[in-house]
Amino acid sequence: MKLDTEFVRAQFPAFREPSLQGQAFFENAGGSYACGAVIDRLMRFYTQRKVQPYASYAASAAGGAEMDEARARLSAMLGVEHDELSFGPSTTQNTYVLAQAFRQWMQPGEAIVVTDQDHEANSGPWRRLAEAGIDVREWKVNPDSGHLDPEDLADMLDDSVRLVCFPHCSNVVGEINPVVEITAMAHAAGAFVCVDGVSYAPHGLPNVGQLGPDIYLFSSYKTYGPHQGIMVIRRSLAALLPNQGHVFNAGSLPKRFTPAGPDHAQVAACAGIADYMDALSRHHGAPEGANAAERAQFVHDMMRQHETSLLAQLLAAVRTRNTVRLLGPVTAEGRAPTVALALNRPGAEVAEALAGRGIMAAGGDFYAGRALAAMGVDPELGVLRLSFVHYTTQQEIDQLLNALDDCL
Repeated sequence: MKLDTEFVRAQFPAFREPSLQGQAFFENAGGSYACGAVIDRLMRFYTQRKVQPYASYAASAAGGAEMDEARARLSAMLGVEHDELSFGPSTTQNTYVLAQAFRQWMQPGEAIVVTDQDHEANSGPWRRLAEAGIDVREWKVNPDSGHLDPEDLADMLDDSVRLVCFPHCSNVVGEINPVVEITAMAHAAGAFVCVDGVSYAPHGLPNVGQLGPDIYLFSSYKTYGPHQGIMVIRRSLAALLPNQGHVFNAGSLPKRFTPAGPDHAQVAACAGIADYMDALSRHHGAPEGANAAERAQFVHDMMRQHETSLLAQLLAAVRTRNTVRLLGPVTAEGRAPTVALALNRPGAEVAEALAGRGIMAAGGDFYAGRALAAMGVDPELGVLRLSFVHYTTQQEIDQLLNALDDCL
């Protein structure tokens, strides 16, 4: 089924905002536009439910019910149990809390594996476990391509490894890593798996239950929602890790790893992400009787098909330029539409020039300094990053390519 971009864009108030007219948004990897269903729910909560939730009076009960709805519907779309999904202030904060739990659970001399392909949020907190005597092993990218080779990981796994951390895809390399294969390898070695899905989930919510990792993290503000971190922690792992929340919340899995009180309104508004995904599935004719995970997969596949078609055009336009180094795969299949270009001048400088031509993009290291350093990118120059999602149109791609011709 071909994605109806006119219907899609009608669900986003940003595309009707006068101040944004004529500008094409290509910094979606830093945060997407919020869909109307999320904004409506957020407004309703703040105007009708902005009280302490879960009490017996009507406004409080309604607020708690909306928070529960968000957890129930999103967990169903992700293919996991409702109490395996937690909300936190950000993915960085969620990862930090989990790292503290592992610090308490692991023994000196035991090991974890991290990568140098990761965003710092799924690298820095885990690397700090070295302070507690944990052996931190680095799974390194290929310096030319940025690729993570599973065979290299196999050489690092032994019976002392307790956790393997890696990204579903990097926010600068863009290559989609084989989560099922890597997870199976780690589990066979007796290790748990933590996957950073921040750069993948905007391109279609994954079925975490089928992928198999023990932890999966992403950010709702990059999946068309409010600024929250969403994480899946499977029950088998959660039962082993020490409680990081209030002592009286130790028996509640969704609260064990979110010590700060949640932002009630933003949690409730996350149900709007499910509203949006269901609206897309209905409009495009999802199979009758499909369950939540099947509907999410249907939407995921449409998003990926649309994005891959547009991405192929962008990659073809940049990969043959002598003054441009394209990071990651040169073909659209197997990568996300997040394209980092290393240039002979600062990426931020080119982004500024593009802004004058109606292109919203950015330059820098994007918290992926380790990945860029591993690939020999000059930290003073950084990269120009061009990232888009399913609401991007052919017209916007044409506008981008014309602007790149002028600026490069």
